[in-house]
Parts: sequence; structure tokens; C-alpha cells
Amino acid sequence: MKIIFKSLPATALWLIILVVPVSVVMYSCNKSFLKYSPQGSLNEAQIANNEGVNTLLIGVYGVLDGQGNGSAITGSSNWGSTSPDNAIYGSGFGGEAHGVGPVSLVPTNGYLDDKWRADYEGITRANNVLKLVQLAKDMTDAQKANVIAQAKCLRGHYYFDLKKMFNKVPWIDENTTDFYQPNTADIWPYIENDFLAAMNTLPETQPEPGRVNKWAAASYLAKAFLYQHKFDSAKTIFDQVIANGKTTAGIKYGLFAEYEDNFRPEKELESPQAVFPIEMSANVGNGTISSGNQGDILYYPITAPFGCCGGYNPSLDLANSFRTDPNGLPYLTDYNAHALVSDLGIASADPFTPDAGNLDPRVDWTAGRRALPFLDWGLHAGASMVSFGQPVTGPYNDKKLIFWQSTAKQYYDANSWAPGSAINYLVIDFADVLLMAAECEAQLGNVDQAETYVNQIRNRAANPAGWVYQYLDNSNPIAGFSSTPAANYVISPYPAGTFSAGGKQYALDAIYFERKLELSMEGHRFFDLVRWGIADQTLNAYYNYEKPLVQDLNVVPFVPGKNEYFPIPQLQIDQSVVGGKKTLTQNPGY
Repeated sequence: MKIIFKSLPATALWLIILVVPVSVVMYSCNKSFLKYSPQGSLNEAQIANNEGVNTLLIGVYGVLDGQGNGSAITGSSNWGSTSPDNAIYGSGFGGEAHGVGPVSLVPTNGYLDDKWRADYEGITRANNVLKLVQLAKDMTDAQKANVIAQAKCLRGHYYFDLKKMFNKVPWIDENTTDFYQPNTADIWPYIENDFLAAMNTLPETQPEPGRVNKWAAASYLAKAFLYQHKFDSAKTIFDQVIANGKTTAGIKYGLFAEYEDNFRPEKELESPQAVFPIEMSANVGNGTISSGNQGDILYYPITAPFGCCGGYNPSLDLANSFRTDPNGLPYLTDYNAHALVSDLGIASADPFTPDAGNLDPRVDWTAGRRALPFLDWGLHAGASMVSFGQPVTGPYNDKKLIFWQSTAKQYYDANSWAPGSAINYLVIDFADVLLMAAECEAQLGNVDQAETYVNQIRNRAANPAGWVYQYLDNSNPIAGFSSTPAANYVISPYPAGTFSAGGKQYALDAIYFERKLELSMEGHRFFDLVRWGIADQTLNAYYNYEKPLVQDLNVVPFVPGKNEYFPIPQLQIDQSVVGGKKTLTQNPGY
């Protein structure tokens, strides 16, 4: 069983619909509305039992996909709002959607409000569970403890998501009675407490793969420490996770032998990388909206059978980052001086020869490139597959979350305008854990250990079994692949002692770059740049390089002291008035 809100039985779904609106997301409605229950709602006595509490808990999981308010931009990966030097969003959508990005936002952008409300929807549901579980008389203390720990871990996730985006966030928990709370207090201690309580209580395994376990909570706690630069505390937890961690299914944490298996639905139940997955499912909706990862619907190519919408394309800068030197190592500082040969400006009908230089093989699991296999759909056709024209959004298509032709019937939703797939989104995966641990080790001066973690990632990428290969027959791509690599893949681990010889800053630069490669297009990049303190220099250098090449990159420069965080939604500020004064305050610079 996967914990998927949209696939609940009708009775369970109705229970959640009836109960959850009683609390409502804070600031999303007039306070007086909180005093009333909707007609037909169930009272606490009817739901304060094992079945009712667990149904409500599933509802907390149900908004992990970010779709609590129906906006594709508030998906679990935050991709629409956090595509700095990784991706070009796509101007064809126009209006508010085009303004979504790290430096182009204004407080009145509707997607910001969608994001705020989506996370507080999850928080509200978690708080409901934490209140009602205490009243359930047919649950043992152990059952209650497990439910409470799951709800706190999930609440910690939603608050972490808000904190990293907006910084100034009000804390509302199950004991709050006045929902007009200011956003001036630091909520990191509360987030830590939620994850710590969950880590200390949750079991190592759970009966369903979508539930959080002890090690998911531990990894998230370590991540929270890392974001606050508490490297000692983070390292202590990461050490435990790497040595002893296992998935909810009881599989010891590790890396798939083949990189692309992390994005294959048929491999999810056997994944050693699934630390904190958001479970997606296809073909279980009502025919009007995708039941899969709808939050990521807009990245598909515009050509059949994908249809919508080509709005999240790998940047030239990102593709260039996968260039390797003669020793199979990346160009950490001058990769754009070794740019890939692309078909930018070349029509699909015109001849084109792909880049023949050394490449990290992960590039072709990340970016759809002209004349190379696009999974098993055929050779990428170039300009005709790119929405709004190459001069606008560049020559590449996103590839990581594209479903395969051979398994489309099982893992692709074709019953709505917004196609989705069953590919899970991993909020935290084990590669992420290794790289966060490497960062802690380097910050603490343990650069040899940091190199070991990075090389685990690079050795997996160097496994030829996980490379992209040419088709056996270009006219029949579903027939399979040959033994000839699709490009000139040359990748190696760092030679022993490289980090030591280079020093701490070199080690950190290498770790930062490895995160860019390994986790590209997965929603981490902007937040990484901010916590590293290099968003200003990195993004403005990117804009200077990419803007002359791609028309859609019309953003303004990154402003330090402002653009590290997104503006608090103006609607939320306007609705926070008490006694003529606004309870919420805006972030600096907006």
C-alpha cells in the first residue's frame, strides 16, 4: 500500500474533507470562520478513534505533493520557484507564472500565496491529528506514540519548507488558540524538536512504504542542523544515518547501482535511496486531474504524447557543468569555457552532430539533447521539442521525471489536461545524505572523509551499466539499446588525497559542484546557494553568461540581503490585521 491521499476510499476521503476545514489554514480566511463547522461535519467523538485518527494522518501525507491548493507551481520540489542556474522556466506561460523565480518575485504573486497555504494545510492537518489522537480510547499508548511521531515529522517537513523559502514564519501548533501569531520569532528550535521527537519514537520500519520512519526523521533533523551551520550536531546524526539507516521497507540505505533507477517507479519498492519519499501513483484519479506528481506537470515536452508544457528546461550553464577534463573530473570554476556543442539556433530539419567531448554520463539522464536517445521514445528531435522556441528557452528538455514508453500504461496518467506520472519525488535521498555529510566533514576539517563520500557518488555515476546507450534500431526505440554509449562518457572519482592537497575550500567547492550535478533539477539548488552564502556571485555570474544566449532569462540581478528569501505573500499580511495592526511583517527589501 502506498500512502496516497488521492487514492483513499471514498469514505475516508469524505472524512478528511469534512473534518480538516474546521481548522482552516491560518490567515487564509477571516478568523470568525474558525468558530463554525461546515454543515454535515463530524464531531470529535465520531472521529477520535483508531480509524478516524489514522484516516486523518493519511490526509497529512496527502498534501505532501504540494497540491493542497491546486497550483502546479507549489509542487513538492518547488521547481517553479527555485530554478536559479539549473533551469529556464519558460516565458510562454506569461503573467504570474513567468515571474516565479528567485529574484523576480513581488509579494502579490499568487503562487507565493498558494505555496504558503499549501504548507499550512499540511500543518493544520498534522495539528488536527495531534489533538484528536489524545482522545482516542481504542488506541494503545504505542499506537498513539507512532501516530504522534509521524504527525510531528510531517509537520516538521512543512515548517522546514516554509522556513527555507520565507524565513519569517509564524508557528502554529496543536495547542494554539490565537491564530494571529507574529512571524518574528525564530522557529528553528520548534522544527528541531519535531524531528527529534519523531526520531526518538518512530520505528525503523513501517507497514507501508510511504510512511516516515526513524531514519527519515533523523536525516531531516541533521538537515535542519546543517541549514543552521551546526555542523557538529549534523555530523553526529549523519554518521548514525549512514551507518545504520534503512528505508521504511527495511532496506539498508545505499545507492542504486544505476543512476536512473532512482527515477523508475518499478524500482521504488526496492530503493535503497528512499530516505524521505513522496509517493506518487498513476491512473487512480477521477479522470479530471492527474493522480501522479501533478506538481511537476509543466516540464513535459510539448510534442505528443506529452502535451504540456515544456516550461522547465535545463540551462546551458547546467549542461556545461557536466563537461569533464581528460582525467574524468569536472571543471569546477571554468566549465562554461568548455561549453557543450548544442543545437541552439539549428532547426530540427537541419543536420546536427552532437558534442564529442568528454562528458559526465549523468548529463543524459538530466537533459534531453538533440540526436540522443530520449529514454525509449526515440532520438531527441531538437528545436521542435522545445516549447516557445529555442531562442526563448534554450535547446534542452528536462528528462529526470519523464516516464518511459514501455511502462507508460502503468505509470503515466493520460486522463487529464495535466499529465502526471508515478515517479516519486524524494525530499531526501541517500545521495543527498552523503553529500550533506561530506559538507559537514569538510567544514569540520575532515576533508579525506568528505572525499570518500563524494567518491561514492562519482563511482556510481562511473558504472557503465548506468549509462545511456544508443538504440538497437533508431526507427524502433522501444526494441532496446545497444552496447555503444550514446556519448563520450569519461568520469572518475577524485584521486586519493585530492581534497587534502587542495585544502578545505577546494573540498567544499568540489562538494558544492557534485550536488549541482547529482541533484540537478530536483529543487535543491537555490536553497543550497543561499545557505552556502554564494547565491549573489553564482547567480549573477550565471545571468551574465546565459542572458545573451537565451531570451527568456530576463530576470533582474540577485540582491544580497533581499533575494535569499521569498516575499511573504501580501494577501497573508493583509489578512493578519488585529486591532488595525498587521500581525505579519514583510521580509527585508520587498
